[in-house]
Amino acid sequence: MPSTSDLPPPPNAPAPAPPRRGEARAKLLDAAVDIIRAQGYAATTVDDICRGAGLTKGAFFHHFASKEECAVAAAAHFAARAQSVFETAPYRGAVDPRARVLGYVDFRKAILQGALPQFTCLLGTMTQEAYQTHPAIRAACDRYIGEHAACVAEDIAAARRLYAPGAEWTPDSLALFTQAVIQGAFVLAKARHGAAVAADCLDHLRRYLETQLPAGAAKPRRKAP
Repeated sequence: MPSTSDLPPPPNAPAPAPPRRGEARAKLLDAAVDIIRAQGYAATTVDDICRGAGLTKGAFFHHFASKEECAVAAAAHFAARAQSVFETAPYRGAVDPRARVLGYVDFRKAILQGALPQFTCLLGTMTQEAYQTHPAIRAACDRYIGEHAACVAEDIAAARRLYAPGAEWTPDSLALFTQAVIQGAFVLAKARHGAAVAADCLDHLRRYLETQLPAGAAKPRRKAP
C-alpha cells in the first residue's frame, strides 16, 4: 500500500507556496557551494545546482544570468558563512594576540571533519580550476581569500608588536603564508583522499608561527601610573 506521501493531492488542495525570493536564492547558493566543492566548477551544471536546491531552472535564471554569475555569488556566500564561523570561534576570546594566532591554526585543524568537500575551501577549488578561463571567478576568490587573510593579519600584527617587534616580515605577508599552507593542505588532502596530511601541515604551520612569535620575547607591559 502506498504511503500518503506517494498519493496525489486532493483535487481542491491548494498548490504548495513557492519559496520566497531570498529563500530561493539562498538555496541555490547553498547547493552551488556544496556541489562545486564536491565535483569542481567545470563538472557542475545548472541542472545539478537546481536539483540540489530542489528548484527549477526557471528559478535559477530568475536569480542568475549564468553559471558563472552564480559561482561569483557563491564565493561571496561561502565567505560570509565562513566569516561567521571564525568570528564566533573559541580562540577569538583569547586576550593574548599570540594565543589568537595559534588558536586560529588549532581551530582550522579542529574543523577538518567529515568528507573532503565539507572542510575544503570553495575559493581555493574554484581558483585552481577557473583562474585563467573565468576572470570574474578568479577576482571574487582573490577578494575573499584576501579579506580572510586581512583578518588573520590583524591578530598577527598585534602579536608582532608584543613578541617580535624587530621582525623583518610583515603581518600581511605572514597572514598570506598561512593561507598558502592551508590551501596547499587541502590540495594534499584531496590527493591522498584524507584529512591526516592536512592536519600534519597545520601542525607544522603552528610550529613555524611559534618560532616567528617566540613566547619568551614578549615586551614587558608598562605598569599604569
